[in-house]
Amino acid sequence: MAYNKVSIFSSFVLLLSFLLLICSGERHAKQSTLVCNTIYGTRVGDTCSSIIEAFQLTATSFGAINPNLNCNKVFVGEWLCIDGSIE
Repeated sequence: MAYNKVSIFSSFVLLLSFLLLICSGERHAKQSTLVCNTIYGTRVGDTCSSIIEAFQLTATSFGAINPNLNCNKVFVGEWLCIDGSIE
């Protein structure tokens, strides 16, 4: 009878350990979200540099709030974020 209780208890501990191992696996990092407060529609002659200068931005922050922007292919009417944050 005592052997049966030990066996059941051991099985329970093993099962609990297995479940904890599965549940504590790799957790996915929370994805960041871009929040844009102000946008700007590009005009003829605009470049990334001229927009950065006009709105007193840094190249790093401008790139972060416009992650898909290709500065070699800015086109008239393209909407760019000029005031935003990453949360």
